[in-house]
Amino acid sequence: MSWENNVRRVEPYVPGEQPKTEQVIKLNTNECPYPPAPGVAKAAKEMDTDALRLYPDPNASVLVDALADYYHVKSSQVFVGVGSDDVLSIAFLTFFNSDKPILFPDITYSFYDVWAEVYRIPYETIPLDENFQLRVEDYNRENGGIVIANPNAPTGLFMPVEQIEHIIKNNPDSIVIVDEAYVDFGAESCLPLTEKYDNVLVVQTFSKSRAMAGARIGIALGSEKLIGYMNDVKFSINSYTMNRPSLVLGVEAVKDDAYFHHIVGKMIKTREWVKKELNLLGFTFPDSYSNFIFAKHKEKTAEELFTYLKSKNIYVRYFHKPRIDNYLRISIGTDEQMQALVDALKEYLGC
Repeated sequence: MSWENNVRRVEPYVPGEQPKTEQVIKLNTNECPYPPAPGVAKAAKEMDTDALRLYPDPNASVLVDALADYYHVKSSQVFVGVGSDDVLSIAFLTFFNSDKPILFPDITYSFYDVWAEVYRIPYETIPLDENFQLRVEDYNRENGGIVIANPNAPTGLFMPVEQIEHIIKNNPDSIVIVDEAYVDFGAESCLPLTEKYDNVLVVQTFSKSRAMAGARIGIALGSEKLIGYMNDVKFSINSYTMNRPSLVLGVEAVKDDAYFHHIVGKMIKTREWVKKELNLLGFTFPDSYSNFIFAKHKEKTAEELFTYLKSKNIYVRYFHKPRIDNYLRISIGTDEQMQALVDALKEYLGC
């Protein structure tokens, strides 16, 4: 049909499998295994549903102001969106608007090349080294922008802030986006760099450490000029991106810092225990600073382990992609869930 000649064709991003039953151990999408802060549940029960007949605040002021107070920045330096994917998508559309290619690693969050394709942004993927480390010198080239996930996904490796700052210094004419979806699990944030450089955007999410993946809340922090440009683009697409419940519940999540640090601490402790257990079973992995472990076995293939675990209703993530097709990305669950994983692996491996 002739109309199909004008269709924008893309290969879409494929999210992790979402089983339709609760009778599984779900370790495949890096969700938090614990509930949100108690104040979130309380606010949800007390929510005025009659207010849903009204449009939400297009500026999301209540949440923006809470985040500005939490991070000690101006409200004009905070952007909120429907999950960090929405925030990153708006950032790509806003800042990557030249004929020069944007740069990001060959092994990283697989949404980056999808956005580049759908927005017709030229891009180059820069190979990580044999240890999945980013080489700073590889980004000393002409470009239309740079995107760095830190810690990286799916490897979980953390890049020191000093190295990222070196990239920023060498690219003063480019926007550098630092995607910090997993930063709360032991890494160091690049947020202080937003006060030193006006071309740095830090993106974070409520989906992991704040246990609110279902609410879809993502944030960006940067200079007032960067955030202003993002808002211009957002309001040119959809004025009401944040719904009323997410705004109310998001504020409650930000308020309870003690609970936030409590569940993050529990997940880090579990992660370090699982590293030891997997090591004893013959797995190797980069030293993760995230809420997952990127592991391969010395004898068994990732695909056969993935298939076996799924038969036991334990879901992990397998990527059929070059360089990483023998690795499993295993999200950190509760101690009980991770013990079930370890027991299943012991059974299969005959340990």
